Amino acid sequence: MAAFVTSATPAQPAKPLSLGVIFLTLYIDLIGFSIFFPVGPAMLEWYVNREAEGGLLGTLIRHLEALAHAAHASDLATGALFAGALGSVYALMQFVFSPVWGARSDRTGRRPVLLMTIAGNAFSYLLLFFSGNFLLFFAGRILGGIMGGNIAVAIAAVSDVTSRENRAKGMGIVGVAFGLGFLTGPAIGGLTAGFNLLDRWPGLAAWGVHPFSVPAAIAFALCLLNLFWVQARFTETLPPEARGGAAATLRERNPLHSLFQQPDAAIRRVNLVGFVVTFGFSFFESVISFFTADALHYSPRDLTLIFVNIGLVSIVTQGVLARRFVPKLGEKFSAVAGMALIGVAFAGLGYAIGVAKSAPLMYLMLTLSTIGSGFANVALSSLVSLYAKPEEQGKVLGIYRSLGFLARALSPAVAGWLFFNSGGTITFVIASVILLVSAALGTGLPRPHK
Repeated sequence: MAAFVTSATPAQPAKPLSLGVIFLTLYIDLIGFSIFFPVGPAMLEWYVNREAEGGLLGTLIRHLEALAHAAHASDLATGALFAGALGSVYALMQFVFSPVWGARSDRTGRRPVLLMTIAGNAFSYLLLFFSGNFLLFFAGRILGGIMGGNIAVAIAAVSDVTSRENRAKGMGIVGVAFGLGFLTGPAIGGLTAGFNLLDRWPGLAAWGVHPFSVPAAIAFALCLLNLFWVQARFTETLPPEARGGAAATLRERNPLHSLFQQPDAAIRRVNLVGFVVTFGFSFFESVISFFTADALHYSPRDLTLIFVNIGLVSIVTQGVLARRFVPKLGEKFSAVAGMALIGVAFAGLGYAIGVAKSAPLMYLMLTLSTIGSGFANVALSSLVSLYAKPEEQGKVLGIYRSLGFLARALSPAVAGWLFFNSGGTITFVIASVILLVSAALGTGLPRPHK
């Protein structure tokens, strides 16, 4: 550890700049993940209407609609189930490739991996811009998921340039990027939902331009900006002497294999906790658009306000409150308390939307769950980094993030199925129970040494 700190000392002046580039990378990744949240129902309807007569999409939707009518489910239940499947595929790609990018960055440095994956992300948005057919849209989301696995690399770079004592503050910066991305992405998607390039230039349809191309174009431009900034200004955060050895085998890159072979029990347990909390929290991301559209008749612009509220609260929580209080309260206590708060708030959220149909109560529960999520995310990320050795930050954080992506891959399908069969209130109650289980598991985490 001493050698690592000494070798990093000459790069001290560049650290704030590197953190700024890392911040932008994470910010844009979250924009890409969340940009289609508010327009999900409308987008699905457009593709279905366009391809309803044939092809895989039309066949699948017809089967889902038949199931929905047989189960007396709402029309939006079909959309929730289908959107859950799409979200699962996106996250599954992140699950597979996150440890690959993390381990590669341990071996070659963070900068070349960030450049490669940001360029790939930009290309995925280009595909989305021209995705007039569903298969091209699907390909774009798969590519975006593959390149979105670079989140672990960016977080490992934060670990490179922060001390153990300030790790929670560094992860707070990560949280602000997530919160701002979660605010900006849905805002872009919702506010540009009414801007259809085909209204003015109908001939663009021949090139695959569609009514939702504008959000993809904005995300593409932001990716290009990030790529040029990393190329010009990012200073490598991992010196050669701190890098890992030979490339890992495909089996060793498997995050589940790596986790089970991990000798440190603390790392294994915090990964389990992170998996459970992400699995439960992703219920919200998967069905909130359809739940509010069904119960409260929310439009894409109404949904935008929900995500703006989440983003603003998340920025304040992770950028100010968590950075200040997690080091004082301790990472373990902050994680457990945060997960418990999410669990309680999710039960309240299901009641507010599905039973009381109260927007003010819904926003109160959203605020509480976002505060809990902010503390839990910062604390758990800090614990993973503190448990890991300096030369394994990319690998260990890659495993942690990858298991989170696996949770996101499984959760949308489960949440969509629950919403399809039981409605939104029951879905959120089950999510609440899952979050409370994760809090109970978190009580067994050891306190890290600093």
